[in-house]
Amino acid sequence: MATRFSQYRQVEPASLERRDEPRLKLSVTRASVRRHGKAPVEALLHDLSAYGCRIASEIAAEAGERLWLRFDGRMPIAATVVWCEGGMVGCRFDEPIDRAMMRALTLRLV
Repeated sequence: MATRFSQYRQVEPASLERRDEPRLKLSVTRASVRRHGKAPVEALLHDLSAYGCRIASEIAAEAGERLWLRFDGRMPIAATVVWCEGGMVGCRFDEPIDRAMMRALTLRLV
């Protein structure tokens, strides 16, 4: 007789994507991140949406910390760190970036 502990059933993997806006995979070499009152540090942008991004950087940020991000020499964007792990930082922009900037960054890199 099988018990609930000995039964095995396959389930579909959980979908972890809960964002309203899709993230675009890209790679920008001319990105930088700056903490309040500090000098900018080079960063690599890994993905981007209108509401946030994921960057690789040597910066040791903590969740809730405010940063300034600059992509491809454009105007700085204010953001808040959501998570930081293994040299990667997930950020949420204070205000969504406009579609023209999204197009310019993705058309240039895709």
